[in-house]
Amino acid sequence: MCRHLAYLGEPLAPQELLVLPPHALYRQSWAPREQRHGTVNADGFGLGWWADGDEVPARYRRSGPIWADAAFADLARVLRTRSLVAAVRSATEGCAAGEAAAAPFAAGRWLFSHNGALAGWPGKLDALAALLPAAELLELEARTDSALLWALTLHRLRAGAGLGDALAGTVADVAAHTTGRLNLLLGDGRSLAATAWGDTLYHRALPGLGTVVASEPYDDSGGWTPVPDGSLLLVEAGAVTVHRLPSGS
Repeated sequence: MCRHLAYLGEPLAPQELLVLPPHALYRQSWAPREQRHGTVNADGFGLGWWADGDEVPARYRRSGPIWADAAFADLARVLRTRSLVAAVRSATEGCAAGEAAAAPFAAGRWLFSHNGALAGWPGKLDALAALLPAAELLELEARTDSALLWALTLHRLRAGAGLGDALAGTVADVAAHTTGRLNLLLGDGRSLAATAWGDTLYHRALPGLGTVVASEPYDDSGGWTPVPDGSLLLVEAGAVTVHRLPSGS
């Protein structure tokens, strides 16, 4: 379900990561090579990015497939950004359609994406939803499992948790109440955090530029490092670290 990618480093045009590589996210929307669940990611897409001098990210999201949006390639060509989060969506059965359901989700300085699905959506997730105040549940942007995961993560961020602790806490919440594939991706323009939990995740250093984190490699060149399942990856100040999550999948 879904493919996503994030970048942190020196300014570049999003097309360098999302469109031009032979197996970029653009192509993964109809021909992913390592997707374990689903085959086509045509239920929406989104790009979020931070502009220099502004900590609040901008987003461009649509409800249809990325290849059907003639404006996206132009946007990805002319933008320059030091950090981005992007995703193409394969909707989970029973989840809402529409632009509001497409990642990345946003609040304040944060962007979030989910590659996966929660078992029992929505009927078996009452206990998980009950972890949130009613007011925060009413703020859900879409009726989807991903939006619920974002609400759980955002609750921890607003309470002061760092990116890594927020994702680790969300995975722990879910593991205590249900099962699911929980490849989560979170950024704030200065750092990135991601989990590998039930699906593939890779990271790669771009010499002289920065770091890419992605569901799958966008080319066949060397340098892609797989993240072990059940792990948390952090990209901070140019350094990449990987930590084992408790009770790894």
